[in-house]
Amino acid sequence: MVADRPRVRLPGPHPELVDTPHGVRLEQLTTGTGDPVTVFAHGLAGDITGTRPLGSAVTGRRVFFHQRGHGRSDAPPGPWSFADLAADLASVADRSGATRAVGVSMGAAAVCRLLAQQPDRFARVVLFLPAPLDGTRPAAARDRLARLRAALDSGDLRAAIELEVPPDVRHTGAGQAYRRQREEQLRRDGLAPQLDTLWQAPAVPDEGALRAFAGRALVLGCAGDALHPAAVAERVAARLGADLHVYDRPDVLWTDRRDLRERISTFLNAH
Repeated sequence: MVADRPRVRLPGPHPELVDTPHGVRLEQLTTGTGDPVTVFAHGLAGDITGTRPLGSAVTGRRVFFHQRGHGRSDAPPGPWSFADLAADLASVADRSGATRAVGVSMGAAAVCRLLAQQPDRFARVVLFLPAPLDGTRPAAARDRLARLRAALDSGDLRAAIELEVPPDVRHTGAGQAYRRQREEQLRRDGLAPQLDTLWQAPAVPDEGALRAFAGRALVLGCAGDALHPAAVAERVAARLGADLHVYDRPDVLWTDRRDLRERISTFLNAH
């Protein structure tokens, strides 16, 4: 039996489009009240809905945004780089006064790029399943994006999306609700071709720069995750001098969501 299956639709306020100094409009959703403020950056082909559960127990205001090429955010002409993602993240964080950040996969790499440029930008950060920072991509990650593109072209997204759900969950109500939500999201938003250009250069050209990070970090990885090797989480944690926790199996959002949420909130809510 699988515990703590993620809810895919959460009620709340409506997102808004916000301007950045570099001319890219980003879709943003703010929940909660007061300080501190935490900004959440999702992963490749992800969305605000997927990151909201990570912040459900985090105090203060929570600012979720769609990365460029996702949701209603702009998709300016490419090529794109992680410097561009870091600039977008910095704009959202500056506008909201965020002192903390949560990054998932590609979003975690964007957080690292910003920290390499501004080591004192955040007091606390959480990086969940960080993407490699050296410009490489696991074959499984490349295959996933190619599979999603092919599914969008053919109009048959079901099989591609089902691979994102553990087999014992696919035919449950939660699994089917997730598939419907993901299919709706991908059909609406598509996959900007510029996303492929992000990996033409390292996310962080000099990983040694991360050692200057002035705050505290928590890095969360999963053993057996082909898209996000645990070795990458270990490497990033070492660069940042971060606390590290590696789950002993993948699909933690389905199998250990309560523990994941508690680890994130306990770390970020600490004084």
